[in-house]
Amino acid sequence: MQSLMEFCLSKKGAVKAYPFGPEPMVIKVGGRMFALITEGGISVKCDPVIAANLREQYEAVKPGYHLNKQHWNTIAIDGSIPEEELKDMISHSYDLVFKGLTKVERNRISVSKQSSTINS
Repeated sequence: MQSLMEFCLSKKGAVKAYPFGPEPMVIKVGGRMFALITEGGISVKCDPVIAANLREQYEAVKPGYHLNKQHWNTIAIDGSIPEEELKDMISHSYDLVFKGLTKVERNRISVSKQSSTINS
């Protein structure tokens, strides 16, 4: 799980936040969440068609827990999905959220390369 957290935070402009208390950890870009990490899993944003395909392909992939079930998947980190596939899911989530940011925000993030921790 640690390597997945580090991978999330390696994304340009990624910051961790704890808006719900000490858990879960939320990873944001441009103030918008692209990953939600709990002790046993990770939730990521996903194109609805790809999300449905992943749920059919992997038993560990379920509709987003307490999230929009069409656009989010919650993945149990139980060893059944290769780490590279998990990283692809995280990258897809990041890309979807990043593309949804304003042009000004995308440009600001492209210039800044630091990760930080925020409490909101």
